[in-house]
Amino acid sequence: MDALAFEHHLTSPQGLGRRPPEAFAGTAGGHACCDEVTFHVSVAGDRVLDAGFDVRGCGACTAAGSAVVTLVRGAHVLAAARIGTRAIAAELGGLSAAKLHAAELASDALARALGRAVSERGALAHSPARTLVAMSGGVDSAVAAHLCAQRGETVAVTLELWSDHVAQAERSCCSATAVAQARALAHGMGLAHLTLDLRAQFRGEVVDPFISGWAAGETPNPCVRCNAHLRLDAMLALAARLGCGGGLATGHYARTAEHGHPRGPLLRAAADPGKDQTYMLAAVRPQSLARLRFPLGELRKAQVRALAAGAGLPVADRPDSQDLCFLAGTTREQFLARHGALGERPGEIVAVGGRRLGRHRGQHRFTVGQRRGLGVAAGAPLYVLAREADSGRVIVGPREHLRTRKVTVRAATLHREGARVDRVKLRYRAQPVPARLVGDAGPGHHRMLELALLDDAYGPAPGQLACLMDGDLIVGHGTIAGAATIAGSGTVAGSGTVGSGTVGSGASAAARSGPPASPVAAAPVAGARAGE
Repeated sequence: MDALAFEHHLTSPQGLGRRPPEAFAGTAGGHACCDEVTFHVSVAGDRVLDAGFDVRGCGACTAAGSAVVTLVRGAHVLAAARIGTRAIAAELGGLSAAKLHAAELASDALARALGRAVSERGALAHSPARTLVAMSGGVDSAVAAHLCAQRGETVAVTLELWSDHVAQAERSCCSATAVAQARALAHGMGLAHLTLDLRAQFRGEVVDPFISGWAAGETPNPCVRCNAHLRLDAMLALAARLGCGGGLATGHYARTAEHGHPRGPLLRAAADPGKDQTYMLAAVRPQSLARLRFPLGELRKAQVRALAAGAGLPVADRPDSQDLCFLAGTTREQFLARHGALGERPGEIVAVGGRRLGRHRGQHRFTVGQRRGLGVAAGAPLYVLAREADSGRVIVGPREHLRTRKVTVRAATLHREGARVDRVKLRYRAQPVPARLVGDAGPGHHRMLELALLDDAYGPAPGQLACLMDGDLIVGHGTIAGAATIAGSGTVAGSGTVGSGTVGSGASAAARSGPPASPVAAAPVAGARAGE
């Protein structure tokens, strides 16, 4: 350790209190930690013009902030994006374990400030060989980055989407803890790494619709919405800023096809059917797909882990995450109560026909098709048939009353002629059901479409995504509005209406209007994550 280097930065801190013109800020610390560091970074083109910082806390944080300013001033933005905890500690002559926390805070704050600055003001020369890769810190995204780095220049990016100091940050793929881990992994691979802090946008565009969907009696999956309207758009915009001619690569298990089609490419199911994630990507626009790369699309999971082990990646054996990113360390019920004021809202559990069977603590605690945890006893198994948001009733009955051959979807989009649809996937991990569209629907946006299923489906839940397929190609998508049941219980609709015998809202198959509202798409209640 070089005590003189540390002493220099402590007693003559570079940039302390400086806020350069047109700078972007990033803060780390606070909350449980009493130390807090805020960096202010200004960027123009491919250079960091200037930097400064404010600090509250120990002297080590002041020294670390000074070290960062010294390292980034005048640096190329990708050189600045390689500065992490180790580089900061080295500039300070080495740090003891007790002081390393200061370098970690400075690294986090720099990453947030630099990410904001580059995403707003960065402009790198176009390079056909440069690729931006999305990294979560898991094995899939790490291998995607490794494969890209073998082919050309690779820059990593991680999104910070959520913070909840009650839940366990280490179990989330998009918390500050996970971002720091992904950054350390990228730096260990020799990659520049940028952080995009999208917590405010994520709350408004993903979490709030998730909460309102459950409150309205639907079963939303925010992953589809996030992929289609937030995550990928933000990273594609950053890729353009960075001059990435190789586009954006992700660790999703997916492929693309029909690249020469005038309406743009289509998603194609991954080679590993057990890991295929095209359902979660189904609402991504073809224009975005054209700039996306899926290096794992032709690989099986075992091959991915073998590649990680062969490359010496420390995440080769890391388990896959199964939680929605913002539900890590908590339950859906706890989350809805804490962030959406959806606490206990007692209501009745009734049988088909209206006979009262019991009480529940909130219709938002159930989903169509659910069997376990109903809290009522019967001679035969009972399933949730519908949820009534207005009355708070939950309607239950035998599984046969979930059986359907007709599904109505709203806010639908077709990328090809509707006649190409020959199957539909109604849940993330479900097998596609043979189906056809009723009526003559062409490419474009549709207010409502009706699907005739050629095999039985059980309990399509309103609010979930209907992935419209032609073989293993995804040719469109929509949000399930209702399903006409065969056993006579009527419609399983978003409002929970049961007994009418009609299909959903009863709209015509080819009713068309302007662009649909953003779908509240969905998948299993357990919430498998939409890729790394």
